[in-house]
Amino acid sequence: MTDRAVPIADSLDAKIQSYYAGGDEAARLTTRSAGGQIEAARLRRELASLPAGSRILDVGGGTGIHASWLAAQGHDVTMLDPVPEQVEIAAREGTFAAELGDARALTQTDASFDLVLMCGPLYHLATRSERVTALAEARRVLRPGGLLLASAISRLSSFQDSSLQHGGAGLSEEEIAVLRGGDWTNPGEGFPGGHFHTAQELREELTEAGFPQAQVTGIELPSVAWELYPADDELLALGEAMLARMRALDPDGRRAALTANLSPHLLASASRSTEG
Repeated sequence: MTDRAVPIADSLDAKIQSYYAGGDEAARLTTRSAGGQIEAARLRRELASLPAGSRILDVGGGTGIHASWLAAQGHDVTMLDPVPEQVEIAAREGTFAAELGDARALTQTDASFDLVLMCGPLYHLATRSERVTALAEARRVLRPGGLLLASAISRLSSFQDSSLQHGGAGLSEEEIAVLRGGDWTNPGEGFPGGHFHTAQELREELTEAGFPQAQVTGIELPSVAWELYPADDELLALGEAMLARMRALDPDGRRAALTANLSPHLLASASRSTEG
């Protein structure tokens, strides 16, 4: 166990508390956009092959959209989130444990989980040291051979999204700085910001945290356009069919690795070594 404590006190963390207190994060993956639906479907495809009764830690699980699905598949799930309002909503499900927690200082026992799911924390941890700490904490609580699935926001895709209105002709210094470095904190209301990754940067952070063989791919289709269209079952079916066909035409994964940065979100998959 760790006795470290990382207070949620700086300005970005305060924005995170305020933004997510509304408790509607689940809508992003269900009803807000076709892209969100495709993201959720892809994650469930990755999780569907878990051995029955796996012990899972969902770090930054929001209101429990992933935890509730995993619990329904028969897994033993503990969900953590730093926002009390979200934990309160998640706890109403009653099918998994929902607790306050910080990705940077997990209180769970060493080597106690088969899977750590981390969909959210890396979006908002502004410094590399914080992100590596969170990833190292995930490794610590994984059993040898256990799996980490961690998502990040793509820097290139975010840049494309921010430049859609002007088509690149009116790029601001701020947009160029974000493209180069990935750091952004929203000065106003809305999405708090944090850090946007490149696929290579995410692999490097995972290596530093003790996952030297991590794979990084795009979660959704390689375009931000899917985020602009409303949630729609027909679009979801088309998107899943396109992803399946692209996988079939890319047996060695080379194209998927090359186009990862074009996806709105990146997905890292890494196992803890059985040697320590």
